[in-house]
Amino acid sequence: MVSPTHMVDIEELVAGIEDGAKLVMAPDYAGAPLAAVRALIRRKVQGLHLIGAPQFGLAADLLVGAGCVQTVETAGLGLGEFGLAPRFREAVAEGNVHLKDATCPAIHAGLQAAEKGVPFMPIRGIIGSDLTRQRNDWTVIDSPLGEAEPILLVAAIEPDVALAHEPMADRDGNVWVGLRREIMTMAHASKTTLVTVERLFDGNLMTDPQLAPGTLPSLYVDAVSVQERGCWPLGFPDEYETDVEHMELYVAQARSAAGFAAYLDEFVLADREVAE
Repeated sequence: MVSPTHMVDIEELVAGIEDGAKLVMAPDYAGAPLAAVRALIRRKVQGLHLIGAPQFGLAADLLVGAGCVQTVETAGLGLGEFGLAPRFREAVAEGNVHLKDATCPAIHAGLQAAEKGVPFMPIRGIIGSDLTRQRNDWTVIDSPLGEAEPILLVAAIEPDVALAHEPMADRDGNVWVGLRREIMTMAHASKTTLVTVERLFDGNLMTDPQLAPGTLPSLYVDAVSVQERGCWPLGFPDEYETDVEHMELYVAQARSAAGFAAYLDEFVLADREVAE
């Protein structure tokens, strides 16, 4: 993987995401890296282990539908106001992907454990649910401090790659993420971090007193690609709105395998520009 931070085109950005990689992405509302996902599908990557931080939507549905995914680990996968994620729903029903069900706190705890370099993170709130029986990588123990209540140990989640879309980066590879702190946790926990951004910042983000607190240092960033409207057809907070007409088109076509294939041909494999 490229290091130090490189400015690259979109195809080069995803070139190092190998078959079978553990790939973590943030929720749609935090900036879905859809330009990168489309490039990844064109690369015909296979066997991905997707991790939602703590959940995701269209980006994961596209990858699942395109046959790129073996495992999905998440607290949820849906399209929000547009309904269920049709390709994910069908893939789970037919047993074409393995689902590792989780909760938002458990996903965050697992990533925080990897961030801190420890094998697990103790949490509560899940004990008594079916999840503790479904997840053999979680363990319920008596509290080592002698408390009456047991504690759940969530295994560290160590992604190979964190993939994100953010507002801007500078030419040194520092990336401004603003309020989205889960992006920083993803980067700290992952072996490699790849980011698309809307634009380049003229200056050094780490020396700007207003922007530095919300900036992910280049130390944690391996490559950056400038992709204007890189979340399309989803919206990006404070940048642009969701393309509602296109999302309705996607949901209608993705209900069937044939419709989804036609969608891929027109909007992904053809490498067309995003909507004006």
